[in-house]
Amino acid sequence: MRTIVVDCLTVQSEVDFWSAYLKSAEPDSSGYFGRNLDAFWDCLNGGPGWPGECELQFINTEHLQGVRGGYFLEALRDIASRSTIVKVTFD
Repeated sequence: MRTIVVDCLTVQSEVDFWSAYLKSAEPDSSGYFGRNLDAFWDCLNGGPGWPGECELQFINTEHLQGVRGGYFLEALRDIASRSTIVKVTFD
């Protein structure tokens, strides 16, 4: 299984996060990916933005703590914890 690493070192906003995800994952349907939390759920379950069968590793996620006062990272973790197709880790 391939591993996709998304480095959050320079992420300062949600826009930055989605750009980093799309750049790293290079999904076929990136033009249809909604760049929001609902779209993240969809992509982890085979919808637009799906990275394929893989493991997604988000690194330097401490930089996401400032996005929406930490809620954004918490929501990403919650969504990822319910994914049954793509394994997602946050470091």
